[in-house]
Amino acid sequence: MAFDTKLMEILACPVCKGKLDYDKEQQELICNFDRLAYAIEEDIPVLLEAEARKLASS
Repeated sequence: MAFDTKLMEILACPVCKGKLDYDKEQQELICNFDRLAYAIEEDIPVLLEAEARKLASS
């Protein structure tokens, strides 16, 4: 089983409620606005701000 990308239509960043991008290689959901990456564990997104990885500023 793999992450169901159809979920992307309804998932949003828990911080800003914005769109998330799916990074298939890293198995993460990315919020470019807040610069946060949310892990996908066992095909389930972990959408908790406290668990998110901060992305480096570009």
